[in-house]
Amino acid sequence: MEAFAPYLAKIDHPDHQARTEEVLSWVSRTFPNLSPKIAWNQPMFTDHDTFIIGFSISKNHLAAAPEKITIQRFIDDIAQSGYDHTKELVRMPWNRPVDYSLLEKMIAFNIEDKADCQTFWRK
Repeated sequence: MEAFAPYLAKIDHPDHQARTEEVLSWVSRTFPNLSPKIAWNQPMFTDHDTFIIGFSISKNHLAAAPEKITIQRFIDDIAQSGYDHTKELVRMPWNRPVDYSLLEKMIAFNIEDKADCQTFWRK
């Protein structure tokens, strides 16, 4: 979590800061083999130098960005969680609980699907 301390310190809203730290800590504990890093001014996790998931904040939500293929694969689960999404990210509203089972499925899928990936992003 040390890698994320400067990012977290810049979040002005205390509740948003706490939620973001909670989610990042959960990913670190649940997937200890992933490497935490800041890239493009956003916290993310990688596996063998390939992107697995990134996060960003906005006024209304914490966004998870697992790549387009992953969103497409879990589109029904995302809808079931009541989350809004774009092609590239899932919006998790600040005023609703985090669906950790959905996050776990998306991250586990990316780890497995990208096991042999030799690039940062999927091609």
